[in-house]
Amino acid sequence: MTTSLTLDELRGQAENGRVDTVIVAITDMQGRLQGKRLSSRFFLEEVAGHGSDGCNYLLAVDVDMNTVDGYDMSSWDTGYGDFVMRPDLGTLRRIPWQKGAALVHADIVAEDGTDVAPSPRQILRRQLARLAERGWGAYVGTELELIVYKDSYEDAWNKAYRNLTPANQYNVDYSLLGGARVEPLLRRIRNGMTGAGMYVESAKGECNLGQHEIAFRFDEALRTCDNHVLYKTGAKEIAAQEGMSITFMAKPNEREGNSCHVHLSLRSSDGTPVLAGDGPHGLSRLGEHFIAGQQACLRDYTLLYAPNINSYKRYQPGSFAPTAIKWGIDNRTCALRLVGHGPSLRIENRVPGGDVNPYLAVAAMIASGLHGIENELELEEPFVGNAYTTDAATVVGRLRTAADDWSHSSLALDAFGKEVVEHYTNYASVELDAYDRAVTDWEMYRGFERL
Repeated sequence: MTTSLTLDELRGQAENGRVDTVIVAITDMQGRLQGKRLSSRFFLEEVAGHGSDGCNYLLAVDVDMNTVDGYDMSSWDTGYGDFVMRPDLGTLRRIPWQKGAALVHADIVAEDGTDVAPSPRQILRRQLARLAERGWGAYVGTELELIVYKDSYEDAWNKAYRNLTPANQYNVDYSLLGGARVEPLLRRIRNGMTGAGMYVESAKGECNLGQHEIAFRFDEALRTCDNHVLYKTGAKEIAAQEGMSITFMAKPNEREGNSCHVHLSLRSSDGTPVLAGDGPHGLSRLGEHFIAGQQACLRDYTLLYAPNINSYKRYQPGSFAPTAIKWGIDNRTCALRLVGHGPSLRIENRVPGGDVNPYLAVAAMIASGLHGIENELELEEPFVGNAYTTDAATVVGRLRTAADDWSHSSLALDAFGKEVVEHYTNYASVELDAYDRAVTDWEMYRGFERL
């Protein structure tokens, strides 16, 4: 059964009572879905053609939804006005885990209809438009890892996230027995996502206790990112319905973190691969330049791959999270891994964690690749061996450094514009200020009695 909907199909399903609620969803800076639940009648009569208003603070708050200073678009001085959530009707779909509900992704525009530049979906759209000028499109797959706990979200909160019970008590990487322990939940998530129009490939156990991964088929870049954020929200909602909880945090404990490897390839309008060719390692000259661009821009754009304090705790030697800015052929110790052959040839960016905003990460990869192509950057030889032991340039290890690199980057300024650079610089500053004020458990245990 298809779950994508036209307006006429939605109208019919609203009339027969199958759909009574339409969720209009935007993606905020943190990569979360925000928006409104509307009656299907109101959506059809008023919102589908015009959009729905929302406070512009949705792109200017911290993770706790606190209003913060430093954003040009939204402040007490400007009155916290509205922007418009304009539905992208091509994304309208049923969501089976919520009875009688459909959902549509929305773009964020100003009241005069112009794009709100710092909106993650618009940031990606602009990079896709740059590709389209060359007759190319981007195809993307994101591999999100998660950790399942038997505690509900409310119980986890009340326990201050201590002594939670993971769904598995040992490493279940590729273990069918370990996966079966969690299969009722994972199956429900997989079937729910299938019902929401996603192409589920597989599920497998991972290394951390209770850690699993559900993989989805690659698709056009914007559709993949829309699916990504809906999957994260939907998986949490389904887990909550089952009295369990899921985290996509990059590093929830000192074991292996949650990664989100991003696979990207380019195709021309007739479907011809752009990165693949007859050159060394199966690459075209454009493909070589594209990967060279990934290396050249990685430090400047790390903020878009690793947006939170916790993101940087993944980058540990021997952890399958990268530390060296190297590329290799099917080499998981490198930040950039070339995989596939011919039409399936693609670059995998292993820097992002499960907390990444996919629109920003994919936009950064496209901008990096175009920088490499436009400047005909030469690609170094692939790294062979253990990249953890090389003395190559390293992935940025702290949010403060990544924010500084981003804020002073001429590459970021050229690719994304001043408004976007300043907006996400402030995003990082807000997170850093909050972290600097916090007194952690580590400090209390270390210093309460002994210091």
